[in-house]
Parts: sequence; structure tokens; C-alpha cells
Amino acid sequence: MLQGKTVLLGVSGGIAAYKAVEICSRLVKLGAEVHVLMTEAATRLVAPLTFQAISGNPVKVDLMGEQVHGHVDHVTLTHRADLLIVAPATANTIARLAGGHAGDWITVTALGVRCPVLLAPAMEAEMYANPLTQRNLRILADLGWTIMEPEEGRLASGLMGKGRLPEPAAIVERALALLGGNPAPGAGCAGAEGAGARTRDLAGRRVLVTAGTTREPFDPVRFIGNRSTGRMGYAIAAAAAARGAEVVLVSGPTSLEPPQGVRVVAVESCLQMLEACLAEFPTADITVAAAAPADYRPATVAPEKIKKAGDELTVTLVKNPDIIAELGRRKRPGQVTVAFAAETEHLLENARQKLVSKHADFVVANDVTAEGAGFGTETNRVVFVTPDGAEELPLMTKREVADRILDRAAALLEGGAHGDA
Repeated sequence: MLQGKTVLLGVSGGIAAYKAVEICSRLVKLGAEVHVLMTEAATRLVAPLTFQAISGNPVKVDLMGEQVHGHVDHVTLTHRADLLIVAPATANTIARLAGGHAGDWITVTALGVRCPVLLAPAMEAEMYANPLTQRNLRILADLGWTIMEPEEGRLASGLMGKGRLPEPAAIVERALALLGGNPAPGAGCAGAEGAGARTRDLAGRRVLVTAGTTREPFDPVRFIGNRSTGRMGYAIAAAAAARGAEVVLVSGPTSLEPPQGVRVVAVESCLQMLEACLAEFPTADITVAAAAPADYRPATVAPEKIKKAGDELTVTLVKNPDIIAELGRRKRPGQVTVAFAAETEHLLENARQKLVSKHADFVVANDVTAEGAGFGTETNRVVFVTPDGAEELPLMTKREVADRILDRAAALLEGGAHGDA
């Protein structure tokens, strides 16, 4: 996926440095050549040897250390780099970057790169909210750098707040989008479109996307759900917005950042998702049902937490409504509806059945047990199933799959979609 791409990964001295190990691993598995740059403080949290073993390349810590890539290593690497990632980016590193310092491998490299830069801040909530840190981030954003918003949650101090490093999977997905030339969900540079982005062929169109799982409670603290992360749906919403559409994203619970320029309707349960979709569907030109709502819900919800007693607990389940099938039944002429089929066996057979039962114009089918195509991955391998046959796509990033879905949906709009499959 990233063969031939060179990624520089800057790791500064925050407690979240351990998460950079997974970022490095994910990039290497996608085929990237990764060179890790560490501050001295970061080496006291994670050993450089860890990154060297994963990346297969020497880790750069001492600016005055041995030069292994040429006469001046930092010059050689900056010229080869396709992307610079700084994760975690501490308040100190952000301040040094904004001030144009060149006292360590991260800052000196940042002054020389001509590639995109992706910054993932991580620090205590008060430090992140401080006007000085926000000023420094604005300086870097004005340079065209992509800044990821930190997440809310428990911080190193034990306090709760906004300052957690985004999950490695989310950082790598943003990196994939930058390397592919397309803006990623929630990208920091407003309105930026890379050379590989589609034209604004969906301008004036309204796109409804569902994403993520649903949570079906059976008491105030427990619920039934599934492994869906929402990445595919968020990629579709971001791609549609980049192509000029007015986008509504009906999202179940997820850790993802809302895509830029997209209106998000947050829901918890399948019934809530159905209600939101019914409200938005009548004016939608394209509806893509990428969510994986739970098929069943508990028949009753206990008013208090169910105490552990006995060796067994019986929960009676009732069937949830089929959201995309219900929307398909209400489809007016000219609307395009796209269903998903996440399967573990008989992929094409099940997808063809869903094409009819869900009244869809086409079904995006994928085997979630296949390598690179399961829940939580940055990539996907899908088959488009239509009334005329099936088209198998190669392994792609989810953003690339999103654009291929929208290509087909846009063509159906132009050709005049039928009212039922």
C-alpha cells in the first residue's frame, strides 16, 4: 500500500511515546520505509532499539552522531521524505517547531522538509488549552501543516480532559490520506484538496452516510454491540464533502474525529439511528449505509445494574429494524442507495440477497476475515455487487474505496437511478 514511500516519524518526550511504537509498526506493515527521529527525553520512555527493530533503520537521536545516510543525514532524509509525522507532539516540541528552532532531530528535520507534515499533540489538558500552545498550533496550521485534535479521556496525571494522543490507527489513516493526496477526515487544513482529489462533482448534491456500530443496552452500564469502528463510513463522508456535497453523517459511538465540513448526528441505538435517517433521507440524493447497527436488542432494559448472581444470565433479544431496507422501501425515483454486506462466508451469495432485500442500487461487500479488510483496519478489499454482476476491487485504503463508491453513485445519479433494485 505504501511501497516506495518514505515516512519520518518524530517522537517527542511525552508519556504517549509508547503509542508511537504501534504507529511505526502499522506504517511498516503497509510497506512504508520508516525513519524514527527521537528527542532525548523520548528515549527515556521508549528505547530507540524498539523502533530500530520494527523499522529496520537506525534511530536518529544525536544530531552530532554518526552519519549513515550520506554527508549530512538530516539533509538526505528531508529530501527523501514523503511525509513527516510528529506523534506525540509535546507542548515543548510544538513551541520549538513554531519558533523555528533546530536543536534536535525533529526540529531540524521540520525546517528542511518539503513534504506534508502531520502533527498529533499530546499533553495535559491545561497545557493544550493554554493560549500560548493554541497560538503555536495556529502558526503551524497557517504553514499548511495538518494538526490532529487530541482526544478527551484520562491523562497521565490521572485527571480527565482533552489532551490524549489520538489512537495510532487514526493517525495512520490520516497519514494514508495525506500520502494519497486527499484530505483526510477532520484534516487541519481547511478546504485543502490534494492533486489526487476528485473534482467537485457532487456540488449541489446531498449525501447521507451512516457509520459505526450501535449500542443496545440491557441495563444502565452494559450493552450489546459489535466491532465496527466507523472508519469506512467516516472516509465516505469526508470524501463526499471534498467533492462538494452537503453531507450528513449519522454516526454511532466511535473514537473518530468528525470529518471537516460534515454535519454529524450522533446516535447510540439502532432505533435512534433509524429515526435520524428517516428525518434526513427524503432530501438525500445519495445514501450510503456503511454503519453496522446491531441486528438485535434486549427486549427489556433493567432500570438498575444487573448484579452478578448464579452461573447463567438469560437476556431475551428482539429483532432491530433493517435501516437501509426501510429507506430503500421509501426511495423515490432518482435517489441512489448503497448497502454494505460485511460477511464471513458466502460473500457474493449473501450480497446478492441483500441487493434485493434492501432495495439497493448496489452493495459493497467485504469479507471481514480477509487480511487488511476487517474492522479497525486502514484498508479494505471490497466487491461491488450490482444487478448486472460483480466488480472486485484490489486492496485499497478506505479513503480510496470511498471515492470508488462515490464514483459509481455519482454515475448512477447522472444516468438516472431507478426507484428499486
